[in-house]
Amino acid sequence: MTVILPQVTKGQIGMEGKAADGKHPTLYLLHGLSDDHTIWLRRTSIERYVAPLGLAVVMPAVDRSYYCDMKDGGAAYWTFVSEELPALARSFFPLSDRREDTFVAGLSMGGYGAFKLALRRPDAYAAAASLSGALNGHKQNGLHPAESERFFGTASEAEGSDNDLFALAQRLAQNGGVKPALFQCCGTEDFLYNDNVRFRDHARRLGLDLTYEEGPGEHEWGYWDVNIRRVLDWLPLQR
Repeated sequence: MTVILPQVTKGQIGMEGKAADGKHPTLYLLHGLSDDHTIWLRRTSIERYVAPLGLAVVMPAVDRSYYCDMKDGGAAYWTFVSEELPALARSFFPLSDRREDTFVAGLSMGGYGAFKLALRRPDAYAAAASLSGALNGHKQNGLHPAESERFFGTASEAEGSDNDLFALAQRLAQNGGVKPALFQCCGTEDFLYNDNVRFRDHARRLGLDLTYEEGPGEHEWGYWDVNIRRVLDWLPLQR
């Protein structure tokens, strides 16, 4: 994982840092199918954007896993990102374990992962954001069929499972417990646009707390660099 920690500083040109005295609110920021834990730092100015917010950012590597435990007994990426990662990061760094201080966001495959974490663990995340999310992840977006089956199982196994965001949203809506705030954006020229519209309409029918934005844009880093700033403005941070 790559981690950005808040720092109180006026010594960096063009940046003024902010940090709380106690434990830091944290954004778990997830990568897409073709990337790794370094990509957000390399393709956006995320470090500069979060510096005045006092927000820690934890960026894990999960390969091409779709944030799933492998069906064939391979690596347990879901277990890693949902259980091991928060515990390990909090043991290394002064990160808050309070739900109201814990957020998750991601792009493409990472947008799927962010919503999956929030919908399956609403007790752990106050807010989740998907940028150009592959929200029909179990429909093999960008995957060879054999590769998809390692993550999601067969089509009949995937439909309605804990890897199906539409089914997870339905269960959350029927649950009387806490529900995370959701933010979703997608470019209108993105190849995943139609899937995003379907999820938006599904979440709205269910009455979930969803903020949705769209506008011109493709599946590319110029769009994500702009919209991660929109996500940071939207997060329910105590500013």
